[in-house]
Amino acid sequence: MSGTENGGRGGSDDPFEEGGTSRLRQPKAVWATAGASVVAFMGIGLVDPILPSIARGLHATNSQVSLLFTSYFLITAVAMLVTGFVSSRIGGRKTLLAGLALVVVFAALSGMSGSVGELVGFRAGWGLGNALFVSTALAVIVGAAAGGSSAAILLYESALGLGMACGPLLGAVLGDMKWRYPFFGTAVLMAVGFLAITAFLKEQPRPAAKTSLLAPVKALGHGGLAATATAAFFYNYAFFTVLAFTPFVLNMSPYASGGVFFAWGVLLAVFSVIVAPRLQHRFGSLKVLCASLLLLAADLVVLGYGDHTTAVVCTVLAGAFIGLNNTVFTELALGVSDAPRPVASAGYNFVRWFAAAAAPFLAPKIEEWTDIHLPFVAAAVAAVLGAGIVAVRRRALTLGAEEQAPRHAAEDGVTAFAR
Repeated sequence: MSGTENGGRGGSDDPFEEGGTSRLRQPKAVWATAGASVVAFMGIGLVDPILPSIARGLHATNSQVSLLFTSYFLITAVAMLVTGFVSSRIGGRKTLLAGLALVVVFAALSGMSGSVGELVGFRAGWGLGNALFVSTALAVIVGAAAGGSSAAILLYESALGLGMACGPLLGAVLGDMKWRYPFFGTAVLMAVGFLAITAFLKEQPRPAAKTSLLAPVKALGHGGLAATATAAFFYNYAFFTVLAFTPFVLNMSPYASGGVFFAWGVLLAVFSVIVAPRLQHRFGSLKVLCASLLLLAADLVVLGYGDHTTAVVCTVLAGAFIGLNNTVFTELALGVSDAPRPVASAGYNFVRWFAAAAAPFLAPKIEEWTDIHLPFVAAAVAAVLGAGIVAVRRRALTLGAEEQAPRHAAEDGVTAFAR
C-alpha cells in the first residue's frame, strides 16, 4: 500500500480493472465467500427498519431494543481475539463453516424469541458466528483473489456495501409482515452460503505457526496499527449512531425506513468501491479520510438539529462518508503494520467493534438524559476525534504503509488457496 499519503494507485482509474485485467474474473471460491459475506453484512442492518416494530412486539423500550446491536458487537469484538487462534488450528474453510452454522442457528432462534432478553442473548450468539466468518472471509478473499490485495479489498468492500444496502430492504419487506420473519430469512440465506462454501472452497493450507490468543493485542503495539484502530474506534461510534439510533428518530414504517437505509447503503457501496479509489489516487488516503470524517461530523450535527426531511437526507448522505471511511480504514489496517494480515485485521476489529457495541446503547441513554439532539452531537465529536488522531499520527501512518508495501506485495504474489 505504498503511497498512502500520495495516492499510490497506479494504472487504470477504473477500480474494476488492474493492468488491463478485470478484477471481476475471480475463482468460484472467492465468489462463494464474497456472496456469503454479503448475507453476513445484511445481518447488521437487517433490524434497522424493524426496531420500532420489535419494541412494540416485545413491549420494550428503545434503549432495550438497541441492545440487539450492543450484544452483537460486544461479542464480535471479543471474538476477534479467537478467530485467528481457531482458524490457524482447524483451517480457514472449517472456521468459515463454523461461523455460518452459528449464524444459521442463532438467527433462527432470534426469530423465535419470546422476550427482548432472549433476543439480545441470541444476537450475542449470532455475533460470535459472524466474527468467525467475517474476519476469516477477509483473509480467504485476500489469499484467493486474483489481482492481489487491492482486488481483494475491493471485493470485500463491495460485499459490505451490498450487504449494508440489502439488509434494511430485506428487513423492511419481511418485517412488514411480521418482525420475526427477517431473522428466519437470514437463517435461510446463510444456510445457502454454507452450502456454497462447502461446494466451492477447498481446504486451505494451515499456517506454519499457530496464532496465539494474544497475537492481535500484541499487533496493536505497532504505532501505526494502534493509531488506525483508535481512530476507527471513534469513527465507528459515529457510524453506529447513524445505523442504530436514527431509525427511532425517523420513526417511519418498515418500508419507508427500509427505503431510506437502502439508499444509504447504495451510497455506501458506490463511494466505497468506485469513488474512494479515485479520490485516494488524486488526493491521498489520509487527506480523504480526514476530510470524510469531518464531513460526516457536520452531517451528523445537521441531522440532529434539522427537521424530518433534513434528517432523512442527512441519513442517506452519511452513507457516502461512511463508504469512504470504510475503504481507507480497511486498507490502513491491512497495510500499515508488519503483522500478518489476519492478525492485524483481528487486532484492528477488536478495538473498533467496541465502539459499535457502545453507540447503540449510549445514544438512547443520552437522549433520555438530555434531548434528542445530543446523541448526534456526541457522534459528531467522535468523528472529529477520529480525524484528529489521523492528522496527529499522519507521519506514522504514512511511513508504516510505505515500509510494509514491498512485503505485502510479495505476499500477494503467493499462490492462491483456491481456484
